[in-house]
Amino acid sequence: MAQFIVFLVIVFFVLILIVRNIKVVPQANAYVVERLGAYQTTWSVGLHMKVPFIDRIAKKVSIKEQVVDFPPQPVITKDNVTMKIDTVIYYQVTDPKFYVYGVENPLNAIENLTATTLRNIVGDLELDQTLTSRDTINTRMRSILDEATDPWGIKINRVELKNIIPPAEIQDAMEKQMKAERGRRESILRAEGEKKSAILVAEGKKESTILIAEAKKEAAIREAEGQAEAILKVQEATAEGIRMINESRPSQAVISLKGLEAFGKAADGRATKIIIPSEIQGLAGLTTAITELIKKDEFPEYVEDVTKQDE
Repeated sequence: MAQFIVFLVIVFFVLILIVRNIKVVPQANAYVVERLGAYQTTWSVGLHMKVPFIDRIAKKVSIKEQVVDFPPQPVITKDNVTMKIDTVIYYQVTDPKFYVYGVENPLNAIENLTATTLRNIVGDLELDQTLTSRDTINTRMRSILDEATDPWGIKINRVELKNIIPPAEIQDAMEKQMKAERGRRESILRAEGEKKSAILVAEGKKESTILIAEAKKEAAIREAEGQAEAILKVQEATAEGIRMINESRPSQAVISLKGLEAFGKAADGRATKIIIPSEIQGLAGLTTAITELIKKDEFPEYVEDVTKQDE
């Protein structure tokens, strides 16, 4: 019975030992395992089991991208202006083994390396260049830091200059310069606005004058056309009136023929002595008038009657 109890205790102890040595590595993590103090392996995501009393987890490493905000570092520019610059580093562990065994304190090493690199880069630039060359400084620092941290199993993804703080007197001078520049721009904008306003007013007056002149021109043209049309109507009416008068009044030749017809009727069948009026200027004139009427085909019936009477 005592042996059975001892066996149960041993089995229970073994089960607890096995369970305690089963490890699950979560996502975006890696475990560095040592065996008897020496590097053994690196566990990735999943289920793992270590040998009891021999293996141990030396370091749990996160392989996610991490952000470190370093405090401001004093730097001196090429024109001997001391300013403070703080940086933000975005890095990621690419090799957990090198990260654990490459450097004693990786973050402290990155901070010191960032400070020295920043001093070297800014030392070659003047104040104005430093303030306007953030992208250039970021790119150069990222390249230098990435190359320097590669043996530590670290990749520098991005470097940003968070704040550039110049001395107080430099800030006052910059503010005054900025105010003067803004005043100059304001004056330029005001002058340009007044210029554009004057141009618009002049263009408006010009267009108004042109429109008035065109309106007067159009009115004069329409008035002249109306007068011409009125004159034409008057002339047409006058011509029509003359034509109607001429049609309603007989010609002198017709009157003469009518007179001859009357004379013929008066002397019809009787030996009557007819005295020809003095208005008829001879037989030749009468013959000429009759000939013209025949050519014009006017009053043919009267011509026949007169011819018969003459016969």
